[in-house]
Formats: sequence, C-alpha cells, structure tokens
Amino acid sequence: MTIQRFETGPRMSQAVVHGDTVYLAGIVANNAGGESVTKQTQDVLATIDSHLKKAGTDKSKLLSATIYLTDMKNFADMNAVWDAWVSPGNTPARATVEVQLANPKYNVEIMVIAAR
Repeated sequence: MTIQRFETGPRMSQAVVHGDTVYLAGIVANNAGGESVTKQTQDVLATIDSHLKKAGTDKSKLLSATIYLTDMKNFADMNAVWDAWVSPGNTPARATVEVQLANPKYNVEIMVIAAR
C-alpha cells in the first residue's frame, strides 16, 4: 500500500495518507495566533478543511479528533465553533485535553484522522 505525504518538511508532514486513511498533524492558527480561542478555532478548522480537501476527503469523513486547549475555561467557546463546523450526524470520536503548547500565542491545537 502506498503512502502519500503533503507539505513535507524536515520535522513533519502536514498530512499523510495511507490507504484510505488521512492523518493530519496538529494544526494551530496560521492567521489568528494571539487572538481569542474562538478566532483561533475558526482558523484551525479552515486549515483542516483545506488539508482534508488536498488529501481527497472532507470533514464528513472524520474518524477521530484530539483537541488541545491551553485552558479548559475556553472549552465552551471552542465547542461553539466546533459544533457549528462539524458535519451533523458524522461527528468523530473525540478527546479534549488541557496542555501547554509550544508557543504561548496559541490557545488551541487540533489533530484529526479521516477516511477518504
């Protein structure tokens, strides 16, 4: 079975496709770093949409999601954006954890796995 890698760098690839499974790297806000968790989540989900499209799939085929928040007090704000974005009836298995991210300007990071 072949492996495809998208936006590959020296440390990681943004997306890896193995068979009919698409693995995305953890995604942080490209354009909204330092802004509210609402704006960062919107930015992250737009990037996820873009990566999934490049890999030949979309959010309706999400299998799992792991969401990393720097403060659980932002859980409701992040969920409001997530709930408006996720495909109704196709919600993935999901975990949300509180963490310290590598750069303090980020409040949320999301990693997903999808089918093609």
